Amino acid sequence: MTTPPPGADGAGPTPGSGPATATATLPDLPPVQAAPPAPPKPAPAAGGGTRAPRPPAVVAAPLSVYVSGMALSILAAFLLGLVAHVTVVSQLRYERAQQIAYTELRAQLANALAPTGQTVVDPLDPEAQPRLVAMGAPVALLEIPAIGLRTVVGEGTTSSVLADGPGHRRDTVLPGQAGTSVIMGRQAAYGGPFAELATLAPGTEFTVTTGQGEHGYRVLGVRLPGDPLPQPPAQDEGRLTLVTAHGRPFLPEDVLRVDAELVSEVQPAPGRVIAAGTLPPEEGTLAGDDRAWIAVVLYGQAVAIAAAVITWARFRWGPRQAWIVGAPVLGFLGLSMADQIARLLPNLL
Repeated sequence: MTTPPPGADGAGPTPGSGPATATATLPDLPPVQAAPPAPPKPAPAAGGGTRAPRPPAVVAAPLSVYVSGMALSILAAFLLGLVAHVTVVSQLRYERAQQIAYTELRAQLANALAPTGQTVVDPLDPEAQPRLVAMGAPVALLEIPAIGLRTVVGEGTTSSVLADGPGHRRDTVLPGQAGTSVIMGRQAAYGGPFAELATLAPGTEFTVTTGQGEHGYRVLGVRLPGDPLPQPPAQDEGRLTLVTAHGRPFLPEDVLRVDAELVSEVQPAPGRVIAAGTLPPEEGTLAGDDRAWIAVVLYGQAVAIAAAVITWARFRWGPRQAWIVGAPVLGFLGLSMADQIARLLPNLL
């Protein structure tokens, strides 16, 4: 009788009869993707061969868009130039003007030619009629060690004069003489020589040198609008008032004054040609110089013409070439115009 093999009856392997045989399975294959359709062949050209496809059309922006963009760019550059002029370039101008003024005043003091009053006589023609001291001419050297100030004082108090340093009010006596002398200076722009006046304490001493020698002063106090006025000096006494703007830098709110009494020998004062209170408005406190409007208009026209030429050059040469040529021109015109606009601002700024 034949014995059937183990598991032939479907009952599975018999225990102890050995391991079962494993059944191998294959992974499913990914579906076959159809190849992408071939691009259509270009249509044959009229003369045979093939014709290349046309590039997409470029829509040019309207001329008004270019002009508006150019105008806004120039306006933004001009405003930045104005800020740079008032905060940075004006400082450089002040330092250069002070060097020139100090050299001139030093030579005049050495040759006894420095002004001692409102008028001067031409040294080359002593018989000529006296003439008023020129606006901006150096008349004194102000030194206040307590605030580290050493600056040349010019004649006049217009915005243009105060751009080069403090200015002497022309309808008052010169420092060192009997009476009250007034010197005005800027708080922040153009070097800001009077920025620290508010820190001067009563009793602080300083000197002013003029054509009549060196004069000593002692601070009486700092005065703001509404504060009581000091007693006027006697006939044989001298007084000096330093004037500047009060408030945050470049945002003046009012006027600050420092009163000082003369502690050295009083010098005689020559006769005055300009009476007190007869100065033009542009020489007052916090006044602008309206005469600068003419220069502002002329420079504005020059900027407009330069902008139009640069816009034309942009289409003719290209934007890069146009800006390479036009940027220096606009920079010069912008700084020149900014200097004239600064003359319209308060002179104590």
